[in-house]
Amino acid sequence: MSATAHDVPAVKVLPEPENLPEPLPEPAVGELRLETVLGALSDPLRLTIVRKLLLESEAFDHSCGWFGLDRPKSSLTHHFKALREAGVTRQRQYGLERRSHVRVADLDARFPGLLELVAAWTPKSP
Repeated sequence: MSATAHDVPAVKVLPEPENLPEPLPEPAVGELRLETVLGALSDPLRLTIVRKLLLESEAFDHSCGWFGLDRPKSSLTHHFKALREAGVTRQRQYGLERRSHVRVADLDARFPGLLELVAAWTPKSP
């Protein structure tokens, strides 16, 4: 059965609050490369992180703990860094924690339809 436009879950885009910390280093919109973005999304855990941010965000950005992932902190740090360096997410430092959100407008501008595909992806059952 093929997916149609009405089968795709709605991507949540929350307004950006005022007085945010500066983002951590990331590629500019014009530097986003499809092969790099797809490489970052090729890992099922990273794809799950992005999908959860797109569909379940409760705030503008989220700390690692919000995801409820049972992984060592060093592993999660690696995955969040890979997403940021690829340009998929934006991270900001809030004291001792980093919070992330998907760069929806930037990715939509460079790769229209990509985030809808991520939102429509269904994780493989264990």
